[in-house]
Amino acid sequence: MFHFRKSNLMIIELDFRQESMFCQEKTTAVPLVFQRGYNRYVILLINLEALVDLSKHAFFEGKIVPWSEAKINIATHGFLYGTTVFSGMRAYWSEEKKRLFIFRPYEHFRRLLDSAKILSMSIPYDEQGLIQLTLDVLRTDNWQQDVYLRPTIYKADMGIGVRLHNLRDDFSMFVTAFDKYLSNDTNAHLTISSWRRIDDNAIPARGKISGAYANSALVKTDANRAGFDEAIVLDQDGQVSEGSAMNIFMVRNGILVTPPATDNILEGITRRTVMELAREELGLQVVERSIDRTEILIAEELFLTGTAAQIVAATKVDYRPIGSGEMGPVTTKLRALFDDVVHARVPKYHNWNVEV
Repeated sequence: MFHFRKSNLMIIELDFRQESMFCQEKTTAVPLVFQRGYNRYVILLINLEALVDLSKHAFFEGKIVPWSEAKINIATHGFLYGTTVFSGMRAYWSEEKKRLFIFRPYEHFRRLLDSAKILSMSIPYDEQGLIQLTLDVLRTDNWQQDVYLRPTIYKADMGIGVRLHNLRDDFSMFVTAFDKYLSNDTNAHLTISSWRRIDDNAIPARGKISGAYANSALVKTDANRAGFDEAIVLDQDGQVSEGSAMNIFMVRNGILVTPPATDNILEGITRRTVMELAREELGLQVVERSIDRTEILIAEELFLTGTAAQIVAATKVDYRPIGSGEMGPVTTKLRALFDDVVHARVPKYHNWNVEV
């Protein structure tokens, strides 16, 4: 039994009374057509190469269940109002050790619980309890490939009314096979978005709040439709903040620079990892400071980081080459080192890898 990933589903509504209809999106998907009313149809374009196996399991409402049974009601508060927080985590299969390793789960769950505090949420699990749940879910399906995990805390009561208090909180988590988040991760072309990053006094970016990702979706869709791989988002003061959903680094004058946590960024786990690896293994000076828009255009190197994206080399911004216009030596070394670390090949960092 299978379900279609939303990211591989395109919905187009057409009025057949119009003389011309077309879709500018590039797709090789298979169309399924459903009538919505007189002369109106909804066409679902489904990528058959991206089916999700519903025979796998999830953690839902206090127990491990088949993914097909992990369903919320359409009146659930978290669905209606975006009152959920989540973390994106990865577990990596080591072909050498024939074992699966979760990467830095404690740090991910610490951030998830911090995000929950912002939305006045409480669940009966601490970091170690959540790690054990994760191990149980992964062992249930005996995963032997790289996977992505999505733990979520959400307002689980049903009904209408915008608030955070007097609502039941619940925890869920699913796992899916996962490879690349961005297909062009060695030669990405970015644009500076016209959208601004949400402010800490509006919806705090340091909390992974689901509703806030509408901001990221606006940024990402506009960039992709304009032909770019990704986008750079500025904060309300015009300083560089992040990618659509990734942290950003530049190399300038041999120094690795990234915006500080106070510039409306997510305090990324991969960001923290890259900063430590750059200092300890490459001997680089790493500086957290605000970055002007034009600084990135004259940087020697530019890259984005995130759990899903890992490390993405950016070689052009708005048609201007960054450095030589190719992935630079610092980015190249960090990508190779990061891959070794997450696959448990570097003993020094084994404390970051939790064996399943």
